[in-house]
Amino acid sequence: MSKDRRSQFRDAGSDRSTAEAVPDTPQTRAPAYRLAFNDTDFMCREELRPVRLQLELLKPEMILNEHGIKSTVVLFGGARIPEPSQRADARTQTLADLSKYYDEAREFARLMTQKSLAANGQDYVITTGGGPGVMEAGSRGAADAGGASIGLNIVLPHEQAPNEYVTPGLCFNFHYFAIRKMHFLMRARAICVFPGGFGTLDETFEALTLIQTERMKRMPFLLFGEEFWRRIINWEALADAGTISDEDLKLFQFVETAADAVRIIDEWDAAQTEA
Repeated sequence: MSKDRRSQFRDAGSDRSTAEAVPDTPQTRAPAYRLAFNDTDFMCREELRPVRLQLELLKPEMILNEHGIKSTVVLFGGARIPEPSQRADARTQTLADLSKYYDEAREFARLMTQKSLAANGQDYVITTGGGPGVMEAGSRGAADAGGASIGLNIVLPHEQAPNEYVTPGLCFNFHYFAIRKMHFLMRARAICVFPGGFGTLDETFEALTLIQTERMKRMPFLLFGEEFWRRIINWEALADAGTISDEDLKLFQFVETAADAVRIIDEWDAAQTEA
């Protein structure tokens, strides 16, 4: 429908304001009288789940389009990894030792955001889960460079507020993990995974499966901390067992530093341009 055609109709916001100003009667107080789109009890009914899924996909997509975001660099990683200055409070020595990856994530995000800003600020936009730990480091690094970052938060029983460094207008909240994962990957140009727990592993294998099955294009897929990743996953055992192919082991690379990760992404982009 064209813009001129749309202007002939009252917008939903006007109708909502009008509906809220109606006389107070038993009929207008009844739930049945509420406008459907303004009735949270109705919208949360089980039968409306398909509508909620669609809305949760559509809202961030529209806002990202309005901001002109074309591509992203995704950072996955543990919420429990502390900033190095707080490593003494880590619940385990391993977490304290992994705090170095907070700094690497922050530096990587800073460097990638500088790369983004040197172009148009619409590509290579740092995207995290919006929480603490590695996610905070990513958002913080983007802020250090004076750029924006996207935060994809999710409602959990013990979830914290989004970290203070996420760009407010690009901070989203999700109910559905599946839709959140789609938004992580829909614009991804590179995926960087830092040490983490179940959530990080889930996101890692989901993305690797999509690339393995060619539902997503190949891209730089970087695992920070080779010692950590080889300790928790015997990658070669999967290939030896035949449950994955030897070629699948080439879908990802191990890196240790932000500089190494940026170099690999730059080399990947240069190769794609030459091709």
